[in-house]
Amino acid sequence: MTYFCKKSHFYLLLCFIHFISFSNMKKVNLILNIVSILAIAVLYVLHFADDSRHGSQPVSGDSQVSAVKGDIVFINLDSLVNQYDMYNDLNTELQSKASTIENELNKQSRAFENDVKSYQDKMQKGLLTLSQAQTTEQELAMREQQLRQLAQQRQLEMADETNVMYNKVMDAISTYVSNYNKDKQFALILTTTGATNTVLGGDQALNITEDILKGLNEEYIRNRNK
Repeated sequence: MTYFCKKSHFYLLLCFIHFISFSNMKKVNLILNIVSILAIAVLYVLHFADDSRHGSQPVSGDSQVSAVKGDIVFINLDSLVNQYDMYNDLNTELQSKASTIENELNKQSRAFENDVKSYQDKMQKGLLTLSQAQTTEQELAMREQQLRQLAQQRQLEMADETNVMYNKVMDAISTYVSNYNKDKQFALILTTTGATNTVLGGDQALNITEDILKGLNEEYIRNRNK
């Protein structure tokens, strides 16, 4: 009778541990979803660049710029950036790095998920002692936190690199336009984008996007081949 009671208490304890473990595994599965979301977020910092293409217009090679000294001219910044070779080269490199990061996060999250399933299976079959179950849960909890931190770190890294990329591109454009206007001497150079239309309409003869794009790409290819 005493043995039966002790055995019953032992199984009640195991059932209790299993209940706690099941609750924790629900949390672990939630964390796996968070890791996946963060992995997607890493790529999202790049996707908005592709979204901007929908608002840009291809630069026509047939436009005739007849603006003269003192005129107010404008640039379609979306079209300029998206067809600028420097931007496309840097963006390709960034997309490649983002894919590598996504693969890294997916690989680690899959390994973690497999270990969680293995733990759950052993608990259901009663193959772990209380001490082993506690140790395994502590290890899984630590890995859970490390995965969360890794995903957040990679997300911040990609956001930072994306920001630096755009700063490089905009600095190159700004420098070129400044030097370009030393010769042209326009009174004002405005920019328009899909998000902020400073110029709602205007004579296409005052649109210098094509001229700027041609000069930028020639300069970039020349410097890249040095």
